[in-house]
Amino acid sequence: MSASVAPATLPIIDIAGLRAGHPGALERAAAEIHAACTGPGFFYIRGHGVHEGVIAAAVDAARAFFALPEDTKRQVAANRLHRGWHAMGGALMEGARHTDRKEFFSIGLELPESDAAVRAGEPLRGPNQWPAFVPAMQPAFADYFREIGLAGAALLSAVAASLGLPPDFFAASYRKPLQRTQAIYYPPRPEGAGEDEFGVAPHTDFGCLTLLWQDANGGLQVRERQSGGWIDAPPLPGTLVVNVGDLLGRWSNDRFASTPHRVINRSGRERFSIATFYDPDFGAMVDPRALGAAEGEARYEPVTAGQHILNRFDQAFGYRKRLAAAQV
Repeated sequence: MSASVAPATLPIIDIAGLRAGHPGALERAAAEIHAACTGPGFFYIRGHGVHEGVIAAAVDAARAFFALPEDTKRQVAANRLHRGWHAMGGALMEGARHTDRKEFFSIGLELPESDAAVRAGEPLRGPNQWPAFVPAMQPAFADYFREIGLAGAALLSAVAASLGLPPDFFAASYRKPLQRTQAIYYPPRPEGAGEDEFGVAPHTDFGCLTLLWQDANGGLQVRERQSGGWIDAPPLPGTLVVNVGDLLGRWSNDRFASTPHRVINRSGRERFSIATFYDPDFGAMVDPRALGAAEGEARYEPVTAGQHILNRFDQAFGYRKRLAAAQV
């Protein structure tokens, strides 16, 4: 297995002024984010506005959930909306030989059955599956989902400014975002595990921006673009890790880097994280020309955000394959 390059060299960006609307803060954040997104594609943020108490409540609820027997968790097994519990072995990254050694619980934007998008049958839309057997899960993760979404929106305003666009450029594409928040559990890496076995195998994220909280056990590694080696992205108190996903890379015509990363839990302990994929509306059109690519220079054809994400889900997740087989 490739050795890590030490020390970690990912930038740390303070967005407290951006969140507070301080004069000049947008421009400063935009410049730093542009450098990070055209460089490593990963960076830390502090001053993000997600309260420590909200994080702690979500983590406590996740720990309680994952400690339960599989038969109990299976009561909220992942459905066609991608909501609920995804069992160990249910995710296979592109090019990987083994499924990821993780399980996770996923939520999205809470929409009632009466919502127009739900009534129209828009994929991935609807209510969440909340485990009644862990009553704290719903309030804790509803709070986390709301606060991390505000951090994501602030980051996108700086992303827009960094590309020479109005700060509210992305707002029209985020009226009902395909935001997904996942509590993730990684068991300790077993002794004798092969070099091709991972908590999460090397991959790039599917969507626009990912915002990650991770516990103190570490394990996240990022591919360094120049050397091709791996650098650690260790947990830093008070920060979140942010990275560019494939959809933003596509939208920016590859000006921003969607960087491969992986998780190897060598801590000898259970590892917990909370990942939020802050992605646009299902029908949002992702076209590099809208972000300034000239007609003859655009590397990608327009695609809706939802179709792009569905295509990647179909490739990666076992439950999608089972659903497809059941419809044949």
